[in-house]
Amino acid sequence: MAENMNDKKADNTQTVIFTDIIFKIIAQLYFNSLLVQFKIYKIQDRDLTRMIHIDKVYINGEFVKPHGTKTLTLINPDTLDEIGKVTLCDQKDAAYAIKCAKEAFKTFSKTSIQERGEILQRLYNAMSKREDELNAAVLMEYGSPISATKGRTRFAKNSFLTAREQMNKFEFERFLEDGSRILKAPLGVVAAIAPWNANYTHICQKLAPAIAAGCTVVFKPSEYSAIETQILCECFEEARIPKGVINIVNGIGEEIGSYIVKHKDIALINFTGSTKVGREISKNAAKMIKRTILELGGKSPNVILDDADLTTAIPNALKIAFSNSGQACHAGSRLYVHESKLKIVCEMLVEAVKEIKIGNIHDEECYMGPLINQAQFDRVQSYIASGIKEGAKVLTGGLGRLERLKGYYAKPTIFTNVKANMKIAREEIFGPVLCVFTYKSEQEAIKLANDTIYGLAGYVSGTDLKRAKRVAEQIFAGWVYINKGIYEGKGVIPHVGAKQSGIGTNSIDDYLQFRFIS
Repeated sequence: MAENMNDKKADNTQTVIFTDIIFKIIAQLYFNSLLVQFKIYKIQDRDLTRMIHIDKVYINGEFVKPHGTKTLTLINPDTLDEIGKVTLCDQKDAAYAIKCAKEAFKTFSKTSIQERGEILQRLYNAMSKREDELNAAVLMEYGSPISATKGRTRFAKNSFLTAREQMNKFEFERFLEDGSRILKAPLGVVAAIAPWNANYTHICQKLAPAIAAGCTVVFKPSEYSAIETQILCECFEEARIPKGVINIVNGIGEEIGSYIVKHKDIALINFTGSTKVGREISKNAAKMIKRTILELGGKSPNVILDDADLTTAIPNALKIAFSNSGQACHAGSRLYVHESKLKIVCEMLVEAVKEIKIGNIHDEECYMGPLINQAQFDRVQSYIASGIKEGAKVLTGGLGRLERLKGYYAKPTIFTNVKANMKIAREEIFGPVLCVFTYKSEQEAIKLANDTIYGLAGYVSGTDLKRAKRVAEQIFAGWVYINKGIYEGKGVIPHVGAKQSGIGTNSIDDYLQFRFIS
């Protein structure tokens, strides 16, 4: 009996030890998973799984409390949870930022190419260290799918290396045979304004050539992207940027953006956003003959020629139209197909839409996320309602949210029977809405494609490349892609827009003043 009891005790002891080991293994695995989450969702000492209050701005090389006291609540567009608040700057903060940039320009404009190259390299290095955190911030603030977000983050940090490479080859000074000199000197203080649909990507794209040229910058980022901006500013601090070279003012465009655009000490305005706001900026800049770089709206045409391979052209057309959930100025939102192909194209579009992965933004296969906020969702809904009212036919999608998802998810919508004078055919919607048109001949397709005030991008699909190139050359737009939706090469391409889609190329030249000394 005693032996049996001892055996039972031994068995119980072994069971307890075994259970304890299993528990420790499970606990360790859980702890490791928390560490991974913590790494992804941590900004310095702030846990992104909790509410964040960003109450300081980066001006003159340090984080300072703004004079402004108004706050904006940040909402995760995927979950509709409140994720933070940002204290907004006022005009006194903007004035201080401009003053610091003006003072810093006195010395920074005289730095060597080597010094500026080292700064650009340090910026790249600092962003590389915080890449995961930047991606996580975009997922929370903007809802962009992780695969697209990663690509934009890489593009953003690579802007600094690209600018350094261009700067090293750039001819800042040229001597003539008689000893005269042509000098390209830094222009002055730059005012830069970035949109919410790719906030820090635009900041880096504008900042990199400005630094390469020797200019100082005052940035008005999107107030809806404050967490992203905060991480980026921490990168600036880590990169040991000289005081006053980069200055950030979080605030509302009507107050802060307008103030810095009109300020007498701003030499150049670099703006990305709507054509409507771009017109106002141009008007104000003209009063003081200020230089501008404007990347504005678009209503880009996508011409599918009658010889195109529809099995690739149709999925590509949807990717082009619904990129960034349609919140992209280059979105190919007008699709032109030969009238003989309309039926088959429509059938293929309906089936292709079903294949688009929407909603799980953390999944690498996800292509579409939510719209940025309620206001943007309402704007897109109003355009869909307008299309229906004016007589366009909803092929797929339509009004309302995607029911299975919680956030600001609009239905991917395709219209047919669209007339050229309809609102949905003329205006930039900035959402997942595609309009399908027909044409009878190649020349009519070109004419219809160019029938717009915009000229940012264009797309052509066809198997006869000689013909496709001929059509592409006649589409009046800054970028025209053949059988693809993005540039896939390794060259440096200018940021150009035709007609009312923009001015300037955002190259180093744009930030320099040509001077002749003899």
